[in-house]
Amino acid sequence: MNNCFIILASGQSKRFKSTKPKQFSLYNNKILYEHSMDKALDSKLFKNIVLVVKNKQLIKKKYPKNVKIINGGKERSDSSLLALEYVKRFKPKNILIHDAARPNFTIKLLKILVNLLLKNKAVVPFVKSKDSIKYNLKNDLYNLKKENLLLTQTPQAFRFKSLYEISKKNKRTIQDEATLFIENNIKIKFIKGENLNSKITYKNDLNSIKTYYGIGFDVHRLVPKKNLYLGGIKIPSLLGTLGHSDGDPVLHSVIDAILGACGMGDIGEKFSDKNKKFKNIRSTILLKKIIEQIKANGYLINNLDINIITQKPKIQKYKKKISSYIAKLCGVSLSQINIKGKTTEKLGVIGREKAIACEVIASVIKYD
Repeated sequence: MNNCFIILASGQSKRFKSTKPKQFSLYNNKILYEHSMDKALDSKLFKNIVLVVKNKQLIKKKYPKNVKIINGGKERSDSSLLALEYVKRFKPKNILIHDAARPNFTIKLLKILVNLLLKNKAVVPFVKSKDSIKYNLKNDLYNLKKENLLLTQTPQAFRFKSLYEISKKNKRTIQDEATLFIENNIKIKFIKGENLNSKITYKNDLNSIKTYYGIGFDVHRLVPKKNLYLGGIKIPSLLGTLGHSDGDPVLHSVIDAILGACGMGDIGEKFSDKNKKFKNIRSTILLKKIIEQIKANGYLINNLDINIITQKPKIQKYKKKISSYIAKLCGVSLSQINIKGKTTEKLGVIGREKAIACEVIASVIKYD
């Protein structure tokens, strides 16, 4: 189907208060408008994509032939009409118009919008207001019921002919294309939008959540007359792990993975085996100290994926208990901890029940 995607990126961004246009600011290591461009290209839904900017000479990146770059107008509605006039030559059936200041929509949303245009002239995503709303009319204040309010988002999807005809006749400045359909009593299919699809308006909005990853690995020899601790839980066993502390390979790997994700060194730097005060110390105490340190540096654990590698004991019967305890130690929910039991098919020192190993991948988030 002949679909076209228009990205509006020529706004003045007065509230952004920056010498650099908002649309050219970096967001999550990418120029803001490029988030929308890349998703439109990756979706494979659009025969043509049009990027509307204030000065197309500033765009140096080379795009596929189906990407067109044009100059916009003074107001958003002017840029929208200029884009519609331009794409008319492609004879599109459907048109999606999107504000470049919304980088966090999903390709899934694009597919939903396009599919719903099969039976609708206009499809617009919205979210409900989380706040109480007051309306000021000539210094008279009115309370509005937030359950009746629709906070519309972009992309907004339309049959091209319908949108083009009413856009040509419009003489006013409008905030979005849905406004035109409402004012002309043309039915809109409103659908549930995406909470993350918020608009970058102020400079502080560029401060985003960043995700970092770390890997942890540890292995301990199994010996008689030692306790076996895995993930902080004492496991019944004739053999235990040999180590300077309690020899818990799971928590040691968790600590290293978290420290790696946060760029804060490793367990040996924090708790040296040459320091007598850590002799036989429970690894639960060490992990709690690390959690305190990463929180002080602005990090939060997103999730932990844990492989416990052992021939014996079998991990399946202890997974839930270990997961719950690690979640408690880290201050996260149980759903953020995943544990898998692995064997080495009786190969090597682990297969001969002479050692237990663990590997962990941790992801952490940090707010700028």
